[in-house]
Amino acid sequence: MASEHTPLLQHDGPTDETSPRQSTQGEDPYDRFQPSQKRAIVLSVAFAALIPFFVSGSFITTIPQIARELETTGAVVSLAVSASVFSSCIGSLVWAVYSGYYGRRSIFVVSSVIFCLGSLGVTLSRSIQELIAFRIVQALGCSSAFSNGAGVLGDLYRLEERGTAMGVFYGGVLLGPAIAPVIGGLVAELYSWRTMQGGLKAQTTGLVILNPFKSLTLVRSPVILCIVVAGITNLTADFFLVFPVAYTIAKKYNITGEAAIGALLIPAGLGSMLGAPIVGRISDRIVAQRRKSRGGIWVPEDRLRGLQLSGLVLIPSSVLIAGYTTTYVDGSLGLAINLFCLFINGFGADSVFTTLSAYVVDILHDRSAEITAASMAYRGTVVSLAVAGLLPSIDTIGLMATYTITAAASLLGYSLIWAVIQYGDRMRAYVDIGFSTADAT
Repeated sequence: MASEHTPLLQHDGPTDETSPRQSTQGEDPYDRFQPSQKRAIVLSVAFAALIPFFVSGSFITTIPQIARELETTGAVVSLAVSASVFSSCIGSLVWAVYSGYYGRRSIFVVSSVIFCLGSLGVTLSRSIQELIAFRIVQALGCSSAFSNGAGVLGDLYRLEERGTAMGVFYGGVLLGPAIAPVIGGLVAELYSWRTMQGGLKAQTTGLVILNPFKSLTLVRSPVILCIVVAGITNLTADFFLVFPVAYTIAKKYNITGEAAIGALLIPAGLGSMLGAPIVGRISDRIVAQRRKSRGGIWVPEDRLRGLQLSGLVLIPSSVLIAGYTTTYVDGSLGLAINLFCLFINGFGADSVFTTLSAYVVDILHDRSAEITAASMAYRGTVVSLAVAGLLPSIDTIGLMATYTITAAASLLGYSLIWAVIQYGDRMRAYVDIGFSTADAT
């Protein structure tokens, strides 16, 4: 089994992907870097992970403009979003497994080059087919940020510090949803959607062939399967509020202009920025307190105990209230309620996302990048298909019905988290995929 003393940062060269990464004897790997150095590293990886949100956030608000320019419909342009989400899933798997061989830094560099090429292609696209193709390349390039970033944090921080570190990381990253839609919308309104995409473009050794899909088999563990499905329902609820905003809130309240539409998403971004660090820190405190009360015995599922408010109340209620309000409540009151729903949904969704991310890194510490990538791959694949059907669903069965189904799915997701809290030890024992031990935590 892996232990809490097997961070990748202690490993100085390529090795077989299955070989253990042991720390230098007599040296605590978490003390290898000074606190100031750790903060600098977190800042660097957070900046890398901020880029995908600028890519998606600046794109969403310009869908109507893109549809007009390329002489197509918003539903067709949304396929570019679905395709890019799916591309991110595959990319995160590839980058995660190779980061375990070459190290995190090399993967960040190579993926950044691919991202720049994709952004250039998106900028120069003259048809919807070209746009979709280069969005796939663009998403592939920026997809290393989350899995690699989570891996770096797992390498740097001890168990009782990891939730806070994850929270700070995601809090900084989630600055993107708060400002990217506004900036992207403003640039699109003043110039063109191409201008924003163009502005985003900015040492390897011998190639080895590794299996990027191997990490997908981690879901054979019931506990990982539950966490993955819960993450899918959580992300779907978040996407379904944010993605169609130009066709739901903006249309209902007669808001026009890409910048104004982008401004509607500021509350969602602010909620995300607050939810991630606050609940991340709370999860660390719960882990430390309950471990102390047991005389030092570590139960990984303690980290999930702080999610009741977000999972049971904030996420499902925000979706339901937003659906009802957009359907039936007119005027400034309706707009204000919708903005509040976006805020609490962002808070709830990203507090769940951060805590689940920290939990899987806790229990599979030596494969932190791989489990993060696998979780993202499953989430992204399902969400990409769901997003493709979102606007048609709203047109067919209505916004209220669509959001009611979404809220019910989010409650199902939380029920799986509850099951993990109650029976996680048995689930982990049922199929042992190399879970972390409590050694030196």
